[in-house]
Amino acid sequence: MEETKTQVYGTFGPSCKSREVLKEMIKAGMTGMRLNLSHTTLEKSKEYIENYRLAAKQQKVIPQILIDMQGPELRVGDMDEITLNQGEEICFVSVEKVVHAEDGISNEDEKLPIEKEVPLPPAVMQVINSGMEVLLDDGKIRVRIQGVTKKYAKAEVLIGGILKPHKSVKIVDVNVEMPILTEHDLHNIRMAKEYGVTALMQPFVFSGEDLKKVRKILWEESAEHIQIFAKIENRIGVDNLDNILPEADLIVIARGDLGNDMPLWELPVIQKKIENSCKKYGKPYMVVTQMLSSMEQNPVPTRAEVSDIFHAVYHGAKAVMVTGETAVGKYPAEVIRYLANTAKEALDFKYGKV
Repeated sequence: MEETKTQVYGTFGPSCKSREVLKEMIKAGMTGMRLNLSHTTLEKSKEYIENYRLAAKQQKVIPQILIDMQGPELRVGDMDEITLNQGEEICFVSVEKVVHAEDGISNEDEKLPIEKEVPLPPAVMQVINSGMEVLLDDGKIRVRIQGVTKKYAKAEVLIGGILKPHKSVKIVDVNVEMPILTEHDLHNIRMAKEYGVTALMQPFVFSGEDLKKVRKILWEESAEHIQIFAKIENRIGVDNLDNILPEADLIVIARGDLGNDMPLWELPVIQKKIENSCKKYGKPYMVVTQMLSSMEQNPVPTRAEVSDIFHAVYHGAKAVMVTGETAVGKYPAEVIRYLANTAKEALDFKYGKV
């Protein structure tokens, strides 16, 4: 295997929006930045991108910009941040029939039995049934559906937490069909070339056909140079990996939603299976999710986190990425320093330099 430098990606957010912080992140070893477009646009992120470009120019590096598409991922709608406590009841409503908490009246004047409401996409509300369990915010919050009417679904909170708008939604053991690209995605793709985007991260890839559709659109927008990173986020993607691999430029082992689709103790085995398939096919892969999550609040990571990074790179990951750690964490430059230095140690050991 040819020795190469590991690609190290951060994620844009309030904590790293300034040119000074981005410059420190690049100096610490960062090679690229991810922009989460689930609920924003390239135009609205212009300041982030411009600051990154200027910081990269000052450090004499080529800026790598990854856009993470909205795709078929299901998310909570617009709402105020709420605290959900274990054992309490909440109401799910369609984003098309959002209920105002102050009066408890929906568009069709039906009073909700519970004040705490969570708006969900219509596609979710159409398939939700009593007894189903729903995971919110990458599984941090878990609820069980108790009853469903034409207007709402009542649920009991099994695992509580703070729920913010636009967080992920997953119905356990149920796959909700959604278009591979939304109108929101298409708009951002049209702007991608202008903003210097180098790669597109496609969520919830089910098959190679999904990627063919994305690549066709890139060609139509004269953005064929943009690479496609296929995020494997559920069992369907894992099962169809042989079909996906030829159409992807890189595979992303997205452990957040992937971990929602199975008991967590199965996740390491699935990660290893994906890694082995990528190596067999000669396809580069990236490992993401909770690489240094403790550093959102702490200046030093856990021993388990640096071990996770080391083994990911040692076993073949060509790229690693952090998300909230740099987007909203307190120590974005330190996060990159630990990520990059640990990755370097892994390669040095692998190739006999340590």
